[in-house]
Amino acid sequence: MTAGTTGARPDTGAEPPSDDDLITAWGLVHEAVNALQPALLGGVTPDGRDMAGPWFEVLIRLQRTPGHRLPMSRLAREVSLSTGGFTKLADRLEREGYLERESCDSDRRVVYATLTETGLAFIGEVRVKHVERLREHVLGPLGSDGVRQLAALARTLRDSACH
Repeated sequence: MTAGTTGARPDTGAEPPSDDDLITAWGLVHEAVNALQPALLGGVTPDGRDMAGPWFEVLIRLQRTPGHRLPMSRLAREVSLSTGGFTKLADRLEREGYLERESCDSDRRVVYATLTETGLAFIGEVRVKHVERLREHVLGPLGSDGVRQLAALARTLRDSACH
């Protein structure tokens, strides 16, 4: 195993990337996400307003989860917000009628964020526009195989960071 490798990938015999190559690759990931975010979430709400990334991430995660509820601590972690920052976001989403908090019957320390019917309808409309833009701005440039490779690579990075 060469320095800087984990053994998770087979050695292809190719020269490993330099420090600058690694920094550049990671910087390009950030630049791509930052450049695409406005195109993907701009004007997607039913009234044509832009949607803030954290709002979208919370609502789409709840929409895609069976039962449309997750522990607030888990959601905060998954959307990369501090507990305090997530609480403020949850307060705003609750005021808008998109989510409600529910206590856990078996553990008083756990509070669930649950998508309301209003929230489900709202994110359903936003999701349609968001997917249209994903098709244009992600599928268009990358193609089907590129999207699958992107998902596989992102999953690999996420999973390796969780261990």
